[in-house]
Amino acid sequence: MLDCSTLKVNLKRIKSDILTLAEIGQNHEDRGIYRMAFTDADMEGKRWLSDRIEDAGLALSTDGAVNISGTLNGSTDQPRILVGSHIDTVPCAGALDGTLGVVVGLECLRRMHEEKVVPQRTLELIAFSDEEGRFGGMFGSQSVAGKINPERLATMSDLDGVLLGDEMRRHGYDPLAALDAARDPETIANYLELHIEQGPVLDRSHKPIGIVDEITGLFTWSVWLRGEANHAGTTPMDMRNDAFMGLADFAHEVPRILEENGSDRSRATIGKAQILPGAANTVPGLVEFSLDVRDTSEVVLEELSSAFRKALSAIARRRNLMFEFEQKSYLSPVACSAEVVQQLQKQSEQLGLDYHTMPSGAAHDAQIMGSIVPIGMVFVPSKNGQSHSPAEWTAWSDIEAGANVMLQTLAKLSQR
Repeated sequence: MLDCSTLKVNLKRIKSDILTLAEIGQNHEDRGIYRMAFTDADMEGKRWLSDRIEDAGLALSTDGAVNISGTLNGSTDQPRILVGSHIDTVPCAGALDGTLGVVVGLECLRRMHEEKVVPQRTLELIAFSDEEGRFGGMFGSQSVAGKINPERLATMSDLDGVLLGDEMRRHGYDPLAALDAARDPETIANYLELHIEQGPVLDRSHKPIGIVDEITGLFTWSVWLRGEANHAGTTPMDMRNDAFMGLADFAHEVPRILEENGSDRSRATIGKAQILPGAANTVPGLVEFSLDVRDTSEVVLEELSSAFRKALSAIARRRNLMFEFEQKSYLSPVACSAEVVQQLQKQSEQLGLDYHTMPSGAAHDAQIMGSIVPIGMVFVPSKNGQSHSPAEWTAWSDIEAGANVMLQTLAKLSQR
């Protein structure tokens, strides 16, 4: 096996790439980055990345979902290894979410190419389109995983009603070509992704590396509790059908349900609520709210779903309310490959880096890819746990550590 143990990334170049890409789509008033999928800024970012791939001497390609790839050809036709993430952003984003994984993946292939390392397995950097879900899903990785169909392509739209197909055509792409982006899983050995944690665990524990063992599954509901709107002064307290009191009761039930039916990896969040009719002198007749529930076990998710339904039904009966809900989304949890996890741990140890094995509480392209191929993920710390804002940041030393773990792991996996 070729010895790449002394190979290291070029941090100065990583810095330059991150800071340069951060200028594309940046608003100089709030310092946020607005590079949402298939906007002009996103397409400019894709062109920038394409230029960097060609400058690195890698083979550039773009598929029907406008995923951008850079390839370092291997010496055999064994299944290839993919590494990547995304460069699209949420509105008013920071510089690292998604971007870090793409820039680091590029740097890993670039360093191997510079040192004339010829892997046995082909290595491919891939920057997926629309991971942030402007059009309701993870369009790029879902296309690669074969989870897109013509009906979805025709109906996917953003919150303003702009159709994905219209945006793709505006930039000269045929939306139906995304159907041709699907890969045969037999041609892919692994998918790896480096990402900022987007939470506080690594930062608070002062560990530079997080190695993901499982990616959380989740379901989201829209819930309605319907009571009776009435006068706040003339309706006695014991004669009210107050929809808001039903929500208050349920909010206090959430910790108990997690304790009794969840695990230490369970999360439940009521993130949005609307009280109607919304007048100060009127008893609320309707409450609509969101419920986001996450766990790394599908069995636990099912148990939590049942427990939340039972609790809401009981509260509705007690408060004389009507209870309805609609499931808006569901993502299955995905376990990372034990072999890749072990390799990431081994490379961290050999580099003298302290690591923490942990779940991912957020969804990533790796979750979609994990439905068809073995995956691995590396986290680096997020300062104060902040993400999806201009305050998002990671120390350069932690970025360098994570990048070297990825480089060494790719080198080892590609020689098998």
